[in-house]
Amino acid sequence: DLKLGKKVNEGKTKEVYELPDIPGCVLMQSKDQITAGNAARKDRMEGKAAISNTTTSCVFQLLQEAGIKTAFVRKQSDTAFIAAHCEMIPIEWVCRRIATGSFLKRNPGVKEGYKFYPPKIEMFFKDDANNDPQWSEEQIIEAKFSFAGLTIGQTEVDIMSRSTQAIFEILEKAWQPQNCTLVDLKIEFGVNVLTKEIVLADVIDNDSWRLWPAGDRSQQKDKQSYRDLKEVTPEALQMVKRNFEWVSERVELLLKTKSQGRVVVLMGSSSDLSHCEKIKKACATFGIPCELRVTSAHKGPDETLRIKAEYEGDGIPTVFVAVAGRSNGLGPVMSGNTAYPVVNCPPLSADWGTQDVWSSLRLPSGLSCPTTLSPEGAAQFAAQIFGLNNHLVWAKLRSNMLNTWISLKQADKKLRECSL
Repeated sequence: DLKLGKKVNEGKTKEVYELPDIPGCVLMQSKDQITAGNAARKDRMEGKAAISNTTTSCVFQLLQEAGIKTAFVRKQSDTAFIAAHCEMIPIEWVCRRIATGSFLKRNPGVKEGYKFYPPKIEMFFKDDANNDPQWSEEQIIEAKFSFAGLTIGQTEVDIMSRSTQAIFEILEKAWQPQNCTLVDLKIEFGVNVLTKEIVLADVIDNDSWRLWPAGDRSQQKDKQSYRDLKEVTPEALQMVKRNFEWVSERVELLLKTKSQGRVVVLMGSSSDLSHCEKIKKACATFGIPCELRVTSAHKGPDETLRIKAEYEGDGIPTVFVAVAGRSNGLGPVMSGNTAYPVVNCPPLSADWGTQDVWSSLRLPSGLSCPTTLSPEGAAQFAAQIFGLNNHLVWAKLRSNMLNTWISLKQADKKLRECSL
């Protein structure tokens, strides 16, 4: 039902239209077309538009919910989605975990399967006539690109480089529960014409990565299966289409997790409720359920242990947070009677904090409950535990790291500009 404006751009596999009724947004319309070698090979694949749109929508939703800034707004139809209008930066950012494909041709002597730790970042200037030549950071900076009023300098290049690695690692982690290895990834960034900030843009579909089930190249499900065809026949195209369908069916699983987890905050007194509410609020940002209980290990140890047994008995992985001021017996008692993780988060007062904190720090032998004074820090500690087996929680943690780094980078740039 959307009213389409003029065509803004058209690529090999998509068209971009203005949306007069939604200022600052465009419609990304996919095509039933598959290409390779800068369109040296080009074929129509019935249903590819819907497959690509499903894949892109799920991937961008995953990244956006994790906290990555993207141009994606919402899926509009089977073959199109709405995105923020961006001026695209003509650089393809490639992140590689495993050496394969063009990397081997450009780096003779490196064997296929060589693994990069950390992932390797490469940049390519979008220039079909010259087969997208590889560029260095210095070339990008010296090009003095300007899009939507933003000049692309060292700060912007650093942000795109860091973002590329984080995006790759989040998607790599998301595919692991499907027993799939994300080998490499190609992405593009744009400058949002309204906010003037760099965001992940364009699409991420089965043309954008190499994906090997069980880490086995012979089972590849990505566009490489099309590139490798010696002859394009109807039967061969059907095989390629089945690979794309295989990916689009499983990409929706990236938005889900089988791993459960919760945080249970035990407070020694209801007077500590405001402190505990901060922990619960911080847990919510990671998508972790949090329950609050009142119990005193000094005044009612039998009730404290009964509550502990209640949460141990239902099989849901749990992190206990002990909130007790003055003499903290709650954390040590819990730690000495459960195999579940326990973290102390005492609500220290200005008058007695320096004395009271030692009841959380100085523990009997055989106990292990770390202490953090920050309610948000206690929630993050629990998230890091659950993130080991929950890719959705891990994605939020990884995105938080990236966004904190970007904020510092931008603050430094702003300060230097003010000084000049």
